[in-house]
Amino acid sequence: MTTPSPLAGRRVAIFAWCLYDLAITAFGAVIATFIFAVYFTRSVAESEVAGTAAWSQAVSLAGLVVAVLSPVLGAIADRAGRRKPWIAVLTALGVVASLMMWFVTPTPSSALLATAMLALGTIGFELAVVFYNAMLPRLAPVGWIGRLSGWGWAFGYLGGMGCLVLALFGLVQTETPLFGLIDTVDAANVRATGPLVAVWCVLFALPLFVWTPDEPATGATLGRAVREGLGTLWQTVREIRRYRNIVRFLIASALYRDGLITLVTFGGIYAAGTFGMDFGEIVIFAIALNVSAAIGSIAFAWVDDWIGAKPTIEITLIGLIALGIPTLLITEALWFWVLAIGLGLFIGPAQAAGRSLMARLCPAGMETEMFGLYNLAGKAVAFLGPLVLGWATETFASQRVGMGTILLFFLAGYLLMLTVREPSAGRPTAAAATESGQ
Repeated sequence: MTTPSPLAGRRVAIFAWCLYDLAITAFGAVIATFIFAVYFTRSVAESEVAGTAAWSQAVSLAGLVVAVLSPVLGAIADRAGRRKPWIAVLTALGVVASLMMWFVTPTPSSALLATAMLALGTIGFELAVVFYNAMLPRLAPVGWIGRLSGWGWAFGYLGGMGCLVLALFGLVQTETPLFGLIDTVDAANVRATGPLVAVWCVLFALPLFVWTPDEPATGATLGRAVREGLGTLWQTVREIRRYRNIVRFLIASALYRDGLITLVTFGGIYAAGTFGMDFGEIVIFAIALNVSAAIGSIAFAWVDDWIGAKPTIEITLIGLIALGIPTLLITEALWFWVLAIGLGLFIGPAQAAGRSLMARLCPAGMETEMFGLYNLAGKAVAFLGPLVLGWATETFASQRVGMGTILLFFLAGYLLMLTVREPSAGRPTAAAATESGQ
């Protein structure tokens, strides 16, 4: 007799779940980071300095809202049961914000609309991820959480870069833009990247709602779910000592994730300032780094399920430190490319394994609340990496020294991760996530 595959009957549902990761990363790649962000600072805002400040303030405000609402909405959703309605509403918010970017004309009067839509889109998509991640523990077959998390993360990297390439070479840097748009004084071809992201998101997010199963509704009314959810969250905060293992993981992951975000955010700036790369080279560099991260996510997905998420995180952090040191010392651009792509192989799995470990640690019935706290922990320290990097760069007048501070976040996360206990096997339970006098 042949043993049925653990994926039997779940392949379509899992593929649809992974596609959602591919769908929503387009907003961050095309609008928040690259094409629309550059358009805003150069053509919409009164000056590049004012535009950069306004853009960063909108992102910071959105991050604060996400940090506060993530555990609250997560706790409420756990009491209501279903996650898809929350994902649908929040995704729709991000889609509408993307569509509205079409109306951001190259005049200072459009600046408020642009920053407001950036904030709303960021809030929508990042809160949706909390509920999306909470589907992982019950969707993945036993022993497959690491693979599913890694596959989803890889889809995300490829999706963000796929939409970016389509927007860049189909609308922005071409003499014959898609849809018959031409580069006029109102920058129609650049503004069209907003609706492009919206269509991309709808197209690839839809399968999740059609084919991926949801948790059954508990039958609780919205008012009851709110009361019970807030009560549960308050009880979790009051009894936080019961979850010391999870708290240690939240702090450790927040530190190394802050290092990763800082590395990705300032990597292009470092490449331009230290190695003299132009905009075209930076775009190619970003694509190469994301492809490398996707490959790493897929490769380490099996390692995660084989040896565990915690050892996988530790290996990736060691790899990031080991490759990060020579990356800061070399002076030749070729070696920078080689080492940076090597770093990319560890960036993706470090984040994917963090998600899978959180899924393993979640007490049953508290998945969305715990992923909300996971999001909160990351947002709470998100300012530290850029702050320390900026201080070190200015103090020592060196981009290399500034980038070197990122390694301290990796090291701190690694040392604290050594104290985290991972459930041995099977579906995590409340008992696996709590400690009794330890």
